[in-house]
Amino acid sequence: MKKTLAIVGVLVVLAIAGGLFAYDHFFREEPAPYFASDEEHFLYGSIGTESQQGVPYWIWLVLPRVFPEYLPGPGGYASLGLLGADGHEMPIGLSRVTVGFPRVGINCAMCHTASVRTRATDPPAIYPAGPSHQTAEQQYLRFLFACASDPRFTADTLMNEIAKNVRLSTVDALLYRVAIIPSTRKALLQLQDQDAWMRRNPDWGRGRIDPFNPVKFTTLKQPVDTTIGNSDMVPLWNLKQHRGYAYHWDGLNTDLKEVVLTSAIGDGATTAWVDRDNRKWDDATPRTMSSLRRIENYIENVPPPKYPFAIDQPLAAAGAMVYAGHCASCHAPGGARTGTIVPAAEVGTDRHRLEMWTPASAAAYNAYGDGHAWKFSHFRSTNGYVSVALDGLWLRAPYLHNGSVPSLAALLEPVAQRPTKFWRGYDLYDPTSVGFVTTGSDAEKAGTLLDTTQPGNSNAGHTYGTDLSADDKRALIEYLKTL
Repeated sequence: MKKTLAIVGVLVVLAIAGGLFAYDHFFREEPAPYFASDEEHFLYGSIGTESQQGVPYWIWLVLPRVFPEYLPGPGGYASLGLLGADGHEMPIGLSRVTVGFPRVGINCAMCHTASVRTRATDPPAIYPAGPSHQTAEQQYLRFLFACASDPRFTADTLMNEIAKNVRLSTVDALLYRVAIIPSTRKALLQLQDQDAWMRRNPDWGRGRIDPFNPVKFTTLKQPVDTTIGNSDMVPLWNLKQHRGYAYHWDGLNTDLKEVVLTSAIGDGATTAWVDRDNRKWDDATPRTMSSLRRIENYIENVPPPKYPFAIDQPLAAAGAMVYAGHCASCHAPGGARTGTIVPAAEVGTDRHRLEMWTPASAAAYNAYGDGHAWKFSHFRSTNGYVSVALDGLWLRAPYLHNGSVPSLAALLEPVAQRPTKFWRGYDLYDPTSVGFVTTGSDAEKAGTLLDTTQPGNSNAGHTYGTDLSADDKRALIEYLKTL
């Protein structure tokens, strides 16, 4: 009997030790790195996506060296439009947090930080909270999928490359070899299968994303359908001045906290992480404050960037009068329709984004947080697009909700005269047309093609101002640079 009890005791001790080992090496979550400024937190901080969606850091680091052929060009992750800044290890839009082992997750800045060059020879200026017109998020996912599908995605190949950067402990090296690398490959292939619906839809291309179909099909467990939600990235500045306006292109939510929380969930944050973060929402100091509350604070207060070129002030003054007569009621702060939903039948722009977000999806998201302190209640399905405030308009190109019109000059032309194909993602600015350079070999090399004849990409609609005289259009465009 004593011998049996002793054996049982040993087995219990071993089980506890094994559990502690597994917890420490696979699940123990260290505090995320702290960034002193809200801006740096926005650019590099964690929004809770690492434990479920994170890629092991050392694997993530070496993939561009092992599989460069799956990237659009040289430069590693920078070839996908990911931005870097001096003094920071991670690219903007990616966080590094240890959950058992170091993992890389995405954050809000992946889709909401812009790169601009005023001359081809200049280094890019980086505008946090701007729409990431240069980022190819779908290509980033497809790069990871292609790597995992390659037979060279093996422990031998990756460990040899990892050894060029770090000397892992014997235990960690063994765990990477027998568990972390094989499970990462399996998880990426499963995610590729889960996202198979993307292959039948037009590509997102640079600066665009389908933000809600992934949530609809996975988080909300809605039936996979054939809808297309491809949308241009949106700016996130000055939102305190936008209180009371509807959010997202179709106004599917009217509460900023819900928008911030669901953006994290949509990117892969778990409900357990959101629970913990939400408990700190009202903490007073940045070091103890909720991560998502810091992001909300930042996007409420960061100002829109100033136009970086000279402005013809007399011409802009004349344009202000044109704006007041033709645009202000829908787009100026305090305008009668600013921040409200304009029916799709009136504005005439592509309907695919509207049809993607169904009443059932809205109801499912409102029910998603049942039992949690952050339960949602402001989701809805609409039949139109928001008449957005135009602050920082110069940096919002390309225009319309699906990014189908390259410049303000093109937007003021009749639909038949707007470009039907152009290249998105090149960060050289064109101050004449007020948009980015979208034609030529450099734009083609840096960008992805937007074909407006594909479903979801129509450049029709928003014909307001297209019948103005040439002089009034020039004056209006000059004024719009000042917003």
